Amino acid sequence: MLLIKNLIKSFDNRRIIDQLNLEIKDGEILTIVGPSGGGKTTLLRCLAGLESIDSGELIMDGVPFNPVEMDNADQVVGIVFQDFQLFPHLSVLDNITLAPVLSLKQSKETSEAEAIDLLTKFDLGGKERLYPYQLSGGQKQRVALARALAMKPKILGYDEPTSALDPELRQQVEEVILTLKAQGMTQIVVTHDMNFAENIADNILRVTPIQ
Repeated sequence: MLLIKNLIKSFDNRRIIDQLNLEIKDGEILTIVGPSGGGKTTLLRCLAGLESIDSGELIMDGVPFNPVEMDNADQVVGIVFQDFQLFPHLSVLDNITLAPVLSLKQSKETSEAEAIDLLTKFDLGGKERLYPYQLSGGQKQRVALARALAMKPKILGYDEPTSALDPELRQQVEEVILTLKAQGMTQIVVTHDMNFAENIADNILRVTPIQ
């Protein structure tokens, strides 16, 4: 279980997140909805260690942690970014295996076997030698998801996973998220899409920009 206590985050003296208290139980899906400027993506970035918090406490399974100071091998929250952030010069397989080899110190053989398994689960079997420019938007998103899962995070976060997707692809994203839930994965989903949020969420956190 993830506990967030009294989290505060500001940029340029403007408070983005103010005294946030939140509990996310194991296996739950939390969706965070609201307009731009409400701190949705900032919260994800803080949990993943991409931004430092100003004050507050993060506790995972009863143990306080600071994601900024953690080794990648102990990653609590992995993120699937809105723009995927795949390396254009690397193949699909290399995009997925790079971090496990460098950060988790897995062998190349183990990392590749796990990557192939993930690609098969996401209906991307046979795509491992392709490059990002050869993939559709939906395929890139699933590769980004496989890459995040390859790092074995305790919680998976998504930043606007349905943005710019047509209804069919949005349905596929819902199915993937709910399949991972059935496997016990705790997930945090940032979205503007209330219908999508309601379809997948156990709990919905509504945020608004701080005036």
